[in-house]
Parts: sequence; C-alpha cells; structure tokens
Amino acid sequence: MGLRRSGRRRHEDTENAPATGDPHGAPAVELRGVRRAYGRGATTVHALRGIDLSLPRGSFTAVMGPSGSGKSTFLQCAAGLDLPTAGSVRLGGTEITGMNENELTELRRSRLGFVFQAFNLLPSLTVEQNVLLPTRLAGGRSAHQGRARAADLLARVGLEGKGGRRPAELSGGQQQRVALARALVTRPDVVFADEPTGALDTTTAAEVLGLLRDAVDALGATVVMVTHDPAAAAHADQVLFLADGLIAARLPRTPAPTIAARMTTLTRAAA
Repeated sequence: MGLRRSGRRRHEDTENAPATGDPHGAPAVELRGVRRAYGRGATTVHALRGIDLSLPRGSFTAVMGPSGSGKSTFLQCAAGLDLPTAGSVRLGGTEITGMNENELTELRRSRLGFVFQAFNLLPSLTVEQNVLLPTRLAGGRSAHQGRARAADLLARVGLEGKGGRRPAELSGGQQQRVALARALVTRPDVVFADEPTGALDTTTAAEVLGLLRDAVDALGATVVMVTHDPAAAAHADQVLFLADGLIAARLPRTPAPTIAARMTTLTRAAA
C-alpha cells in the first residue's frame, strides 16, 4: 500500500521543502573519516573505525550488519544523537560535529525525522497532536498550516479522519503510520528509521515499508534505515553492510534472498 494522494499536486511538496542553507544541492547525509571509540586504553571499543559515505537526497538506504558491527552507533552519529570521536558529519550541507547540544536539539527538531521500533507516541496526545509535536517544538508554521499538513500526511498513510483518536485506540501498524507522518511533518532533510518494523507482523511490516518507500518516491524524502531484516532492506535503493566498524560491502536494490546470503557470510566471518 502506497502513500495516498491528498488531491494536491506533487510538486507542492518539493516547492515547500525546508531551507537547508545549501543552495548547491549537497548530499542529504555525508560522513568523512567518522570514528567513534568508547572507553580508554586496553578497554577501548572502536565502534566506528573510519566511515566515508555520501547519500543523495531522495534516496532510501538500509544499513545492516552482525551484532556489534557498529550500525546503531552509525545511526546515532549520522543523526547527531552522538558525537564522533573523529571525522565530519554533514546533514543537508550543514556541518554538525561542532554544534553544541542546544544547536543539535534544534537541528533534530526542525530538520530530521525519526521512526523507532517502539513508535514513541505520547499516549496523552491525540493522533493529530502527536504528528504536530515536532512542528510545535520547532516553533514553525501557524496552527492552521500545521493542522492542514498533519491532515494531509495522515491521509497519505491511510489514517484519514483518525486525527482525534488516541494511540491506544490504534493497532501497532497504525501507530507506526502515525510515527511516520510525525517524522515527515517538518519536511526533514533526512528520516532516520531504527528497526521500524521490529515490533510488527510480516503483513503490517510490509505495509509500513511500502509507505517508507513511497515517502522517497512520492515526497522526495531521504530515508536511512537500520534493520536486521533482509525483507525490509529489499525496499531500499542500496544496502550498506557494516562489519567491525567499517563498511564491508554495498549492494544496489537487491532481492531479500541475496541480502540474506550476504548477511550470513558477514555473520560467519564475525563469529
């Protein structure tokens, strides 16, 4: 199931894209020589050992790897949730590695979207209020504009007319659709998804992955998804495989069995 049309012309989504401070079309995500180490001396853990990566706007990238490969650290550093020990991270052309915590918080609120395995919806808020939360925290558009944007996104993810409900009244799949609408509401530079289908059954997971795919194809979103599931990774334009803190392999859009076979090889090597 794809993102539903709301009757508006598609080009409005790109015309209303956020200003990123980059008039020259910089990559959505760019990492150069990124390293992340934890601890000191003999107990130091090198989670990332030198990541060089450039992801274009409007692309869908899946990140996979054995346990301990560095994929969670990669996502945290790329999203400004953790600072690398060395190297450079740019989001939408903006260097973030020198930002203080207040600047990073503002960046995450206004220019990044997040989708997590556990949905992370606030139970006391309605569906509409959950979707609008990033906009209100960022102090953005007017109330009328925000509600129109929320209604548009809820219609696109198949939840038209459900803005007044509470999360507890929705199924798990519906809650993840709300989380996706929330991630897209500010028209972010990048949507980071961390195991977004981990708590869903196979059928519902496929529907949510189809929505992520269509967010890229129909809305021009950029999605970076960490997953352990080859079927999920098969929706992406490319799959990055991490091993021992490095990019060990890349595959273009590939069927799930091929992805699973590559993961099996990496897991055996890491054992």
